[in-house]
Amino acid sequence: MADPTQILLLEDEVMILMDLDMTAEDLGCAVHTATSAQKALDILDQHGTNIDVAVLDVSLGQDQTCFPVARQLDDLGVPYILHSGDLDRHNERIRQLDAELIAKPAPADHVIAAALAKAAR
Repeated sequence: MADPTQILLLEDEVMILMDLDMTAEDLGCAVHTATSAQKALDILDQHGTNIDVAVLDVSLGQDQTCFPVARQLDDLGVPYILHSGDLDRHNERIRQLDAELIAKPAPADHVIAAALAKAAR
């Protein structure tokens, strides 16, 4: 039996995070969740070589963004998708990241399916 896909979910809105988490778990993924960039970076320090894919919310509140996490994922060679409802404010910076963008609101199964497709490549 193959090891489960390990997915990092970075989302500051708890209800959205729970929805993504449950959807990923229902699909057999091993899920790592974070509500802040620092928590996500801590997870990557511990599990980075095992993470297969990530879903990153762009704006994390308190003037935080996912950009430090995206850069770390790039360094590790881990694919990720961006999941954001705040495209106007970060539009130029988002284009600097080589990632698929899914605008909020989007069904959790759509977001997780897109992430899993990235992990399979």
